[in-house]
Amino acid sequence: MSLRHMSMILGLAAALALGMTGDTFARAGSGGSFGSRGSSTFSAPPSTSLSPRGASPIDRSMSSPNSSVFRPNTLGNTGGFFGGGFGRGLLGGFLGAGLFGLLFGHGLFGGMGGGSSILGLLIQIGLLFLVVKLALNFFRSRQPGFAGSGSSFTPAGSSGGAPFSGFGGGSSAPREKIQIQPADFNTFEQRLSEIETAFGQENFEALRHLMTPEMVSYFSEQLAENASKGLVNKVGAPKLLQGDLAEAWREGGSEYATVAMHFQLTDWMVERSTGRIVSGDPSRPDDATEVWTFVRPAGGSPVDWKLSALQQA
Repeated sequence: MSLRHMSMILGLAAALALGMTGDTFARAGSGGSFGSRGSSTFSAPPSTSLSPRGASPIDRSMSSPNSSVFRPNTLGNTGGFFGGGFGRGLLGGFLGAGLFGLLFGHGLFGGMGGGSSILGLLIQIGLLFLVVKLALNFFRSRQPGFAGSGSSFTPAGSSGGAPFSGFGGGSSAPREKIQIQPADFNTFEQRLSEIETAFGQENFEALRHLMTPEMVSYFSEQLAENASKGLVNKVGAPKLLQGDLAEAWREGGSEYATVAMHFQLTDWMVERSTGRIVSGDPSRPDDATEVWTFVRPAGGSPVDWKLSALQQA
């Protein structure tokens, strides 16, 4: 079988796999609630002034609601499928090195106007999707089952203080409340801007450093769904307007912080081959409120926070 025919078959398989992921939503992660929050993955985070009705339940996670806590190695500091070894090598190779970009003679997203470039993108992300799917099935077969007051903060440079009070929420797993400092809030604001910007640029390498491998897989699905339709989701000028801390805690070797964030950005879809705007308005900012959970190693610094879950408010 020729490389061309094999590529076409893989591309079709990737498109079929991605076609089962649901509708395309504009903006990074918009319209879904997914990821992992440690032992609180399937517990609602406390409500805040920005999310008085709480957050939508997480409906996609590499944790299962029927067992003791399952956490894949989202921080890359231990062994396991995602930490050093087979899985991390595959993820790092697909997302970082641009294996199929090399096969087609260009970088991962170089020359995306060409048909072969789009096919290469679909193959790469489709294979990533299948790898993550296999990892999920692997863990579910090896694990018996799987098992959330507020503080407000203002964007950096804004007027007003940032009070820090106690945190709430509970779960069956041992949890210890932790204090979130101004430097942490600054990082949450920075992550919002960095992630939305990287998504709009289809920059997998940046996303890989800003979120857990699990979250990279979900964002990859969304980007691949866009690519399969010949579209690019452009995002511009993300700006945090207000943030509320819902809860922050330590469990095992990780620390978590769940934050409701009200932000503004421009969000529009363009046709990949022509640049023609097909939806949205690059001149009109949209407002959104979402609940983001960040994770870092216990005792880590503010710059260690990575996105581990996203929920709709």
